[in-house]
Amino acid sequence: MEFDLDSFSARDWEGPTDTDPVRFAMVGLGWWTREQAIPAVENADYCTTTVLVSSNTEKAEEVAADLEGIEETLTYEEYADGAATDAYDAVYVCTPNGLHRDHVEAAATHNKAVLCEKPLEATVEDARATVDACQEADVPLMVAYRLQTEPVVRRARELIQDGAIGDVVSILGHMSDTILDAVDETSWRFDPDLAGGTTLNDIGIYPLNTIRFILEEDPQAVYARTESEQPAYEGTDEHAAFQLEFPDGKLASCTVTHSATVTSSLRFVGTEGELSMEGLFFPNTRKVLRVSGPDIEGEYRPEPVDQMREEFDYFANRLQRGLNLEPDGEHGMVDMRAIRALYDSAEQGRRVELDL
Repeated sequence: MEFDLDSFSARDWEGPTDTDPVRFAMVGLGWWTREQAIPAVENADYCTTTVLVSSNTEKAEEVAADLEGIEETLTYEEYADGAATDAYDAVYVCTPNGLHRDHVEAAATHNKAVLCEKPLEATVEDARATVDACQEADVPLMVAYRLQTEPVVRRARELIQDGAIGDVVSILGHMSDTILDAVDETSWRFDPDLAGGTTLNDIGIYPLNTIRFILEEDPQAVYARTESEQPAYEGTDEHAAFQLEFPDGKLASCTVTHSATVTSSLRFVGTEGELSMEGLFFPNTRKVLRVSGPDIEGEYRPEPVDQMREEFDYFANRLQRGLNLEPDGEHGMVDMRAIRALYDSAEQGRRVELDL
């Protein structure tokens, strides 16, 4: 079988629709929503933002002043009570992790589709309740793993599933940033009750979930070690190294840290070749895909896509066409249980098997 490296299925999920754009309520107006999500929806093909929800009216109105098409600004309490439900069709929840459950449950009560940022919640128990609320209300829930709509990742998945590098034997992943350049130690990210952890569950989830997506398999056991040096990380994790054991003996070894240069990579080594991706886990960065195998050899540097736009358009297009949303809540629960096992492993200093 011959492989064409340049043949990217950038939007293989896209289908024709004549339905009105999906109207979003943005729940949580932190920097990610303001600087990434809202601009992505402004440029999207299938959705628009009509409602802003924040902890106070003043903040929502301040953000709304710079936008067109905003019909309502709400506090969290007003949103939960059902105000302006006729002004939006779906919600995007991007608040501290430990607050996701309340906002998603409110959306389910109001029969609104949900796009919830990862991880689903700060604890496995609250994540389970979040998923259950949507299932019981028959409300679509998608977890915001934007890498799953990144064309380079989707192409890598196709190549690996089609056997371009033979059988995968090992995977190497890395992600690092300098979070204290953007926030100080008072940030909710350093509060275990709100965040659920600082590094493993914040950026460790990127290689964890992307490896799962590409392999189409879930880990069976994990091992992790964490380290902390700076005062801001007292009682939580700053650096982490972890291993994931997959079926048929496949091993993934990953490192993540919030205190190193901004970089990311993912490498798959197979029985007949290897495939690697650079710059993968950050939005709007140049991605480089390299692959070497018996029937393919080369490097590809596609023009970057806005990962958030791809994610929102996928969500809206699938919703318009009445199709299931992936990754769904049950998919997100696998990561929640794996992350808890990783923290248990780091604390106990031993390998932990997963009951998925």
